[in-house]
Amino acid sequence: MVKRVKTGIPGMDEILHGGIPERNVVLLSGGPGTGKTIFSQQFLWNGLQMGEPGIYVALEEHPVQVRQNMAQFGWDVKKYEEEGMFAMVDAFTAGIGKSKEYEKYIVHDLTDLREFIDVLRQAIKDIGAKRVVVDSVTTLYINKPAMARSIILQLKRVLAGTGCTSIFVSQISVGERGFGGPGVEHGVDGIIRLDLDEIDGELKRSLIVWKMRGTSHSMRRHPFDITDKGIIVYHDKVLKRGRVLEL
Repeated sequence: MVKRVKTGIPGMDEILHGGIPERNVVLLSGGPGTGKTIFSQQFLWNGLQMGEPGIYVALEEHPVQVRQNMAQFGWDVKKYEEEGMFAMVDAFTAGIGKSKEYEKYIVHDLTDLREFIDVLRQAIKDIGAKRVVVDSVTTLYINKPAMARSIILQLKRVLAGTGCTSIFVSQISVGERGFGGPGVEHGVDGIIRLDLDEIDGELKRSLIVWKMRGTSHSMRRHPFDITDKGIIVYHDKVLKRGRVLEL
């Protein structure tokens, strides 16, 4: 039997037929405003509620901002940081300003993948992490797209080797058909794509699981909402040609 990690996101584990297979690296791909960051933070928060330590790697936002944004959904991670259950890896500030006083895990040179991996590995070891989010992994290869797959594979080797189940947030532009970098889709175990489409003059959110090693999954496009408590996925509905149909 494949051991699964439950996302805890309402409706999502039904779509994954029980959850993400343990140690999988999942690419969470989507354009701006699709809810990628919220999805990944909800995955970590729900892990904490299940007693699974987690790490959030902040590449796009200041760690202070990340904590504030999570708290707006009722996900206050400070207590878990103090208890050694949650860690933030600051790969945003490079240790400039007050971050070096407040943050324990800082990546000073983003162009140095070895340093990035060393800091991440130390954080995983210190708290015994089971879940890791890298938001967004695209930042690591945006200026060197030819290195995208290699960087993904190096990270995957470390994370799967330490027993973590991971989400790599991947940014794509509006209307882009790919998943955020040449070859990245082949370097990961799973791909969940979030979309925001204008349908009959209204923006509608939906997601589809493109692949997931180690498990069957729904092959349909499901609508979802972002509420003040996080994401809710409607696993019993399908978005089809602009219409939401009951299953």
